[in-house]
Amino acid sequence: MSETVKYVSAKTLTELGTSLFVKGGLREKDAQVVAQDLVAANLRGLDSHGVSRIPMYLKRIRKGVVNPNPNIKIEKMTAAVSKVDGDDGMGFLAGHKAMDEAVRLAGQSGIGLVGVHNSTHYGMAAIYVMEAMKKGFISMAYTNSSPAIPPWGGRTAYLGASPFAAAVPSGNETPYVLDMAMTVIARGKIRLAATNGESIPEGLALDKDGAPTTNASKAFEGVCLPFGGAKGSALAMLMELLSGVLTGANYGGDVKSLYFDHSEPQNVGHLFIAIKPDLFVSKAEFEKRMDDFVRRTKSLPKAQGFDEILIPGEPEERKAAERLETGIPISVNVIKELEHELARYGLDSLAL
Repeated sequence: MSETVKYVSAKTLTELGTSLFVKGGLREKDAQVVAQDLVAANLRGLDSHGVSRIPMYLKRIRKGVVNPNPNIKIEKMTAAVSKVDGDDGMGFLAGHKAMDEAVRLAGQSGIGLVGVHNSTHYGMAAIYVMEAMKKGFISMAYTNSSPAIPPWGGRTAYLGASPFAAAVPSGNETPYVLDMAMTVIARGKIRLAATNGESIPEGLALDKDGAPTTNASKAFEGVCLPFGGAKGSALAMLMELLSGVLTGANYGGDVKSLYFDHSEPQNVGHLFIAIKPDLFVSKAEFEKRMDDFVRRTKSLPKAQGFDEILIPGEPEERKAAERLETGIPISVNVIKELEHELARYGLDSLAL
């Protein structure tokens, strides 16, 4: 076993997270939802959005900028559109409620659109589209976030990393699950590298003075760069417009930093879309076409250096299956941070 990493079961981490969030003031059912979502990110290999974020979330609750017991409200706008007020609670809770509503609306009208305001960071975006996919719906999730990247040509953080997620169910073949930030690298990965004392590759970020850096700590204080240059910046701007401007949430650099600003709630915005897959063809025909598409894709000639062609989401599913067996690798630095929180709330140590 590595001296810098320890392997912990998903069950242990979920129980740890649930206990900590209950001590932090969340209702037990809500604490379990948040803990499960964080561990789901770890299982899929997105460790930057996993249990390493627990201390940060607890701090925001203690600082009073996250409501531990929100009264999340749904307002019907039209036959296929609803609005959700997250009441400054954990974004996970508003996110699940909003996607559930989008699926309900889509079941009635064929498509459901739900905008969310007064929310906070909602973790791994794939969680919500996978939830809809398991119910048989095509779905998309948009969110804005605290400033992380400059608009193309700028040097100061203004647009969020703002991940976009989408999922399309299949019949018997691998479903399509996309979850991607608008940055070359997720900002959370830079934060995790900084926590672990690791450097980052060149070309991912600028320091606070606008100079390229491989120092993760300096990069976290500076800005990430958009993927694809101007194209990534333009997509990040679209995310800001659809999830911030459209929904009534904060936008244009006004979403407060998760780590550095405890002056007031974030007022993050999300936009969820759910679509019935049998709007134009039967469900059976859709699933047949989807399966055929996946088989065609995976049977294409392979480029040099590749053994297979993977569908978006497939690597993460394989990683989750592996980690359910081996346990989730958690760095000793993250474990120390979790141990500190356990001690703060008088809970038993992980004893790893």
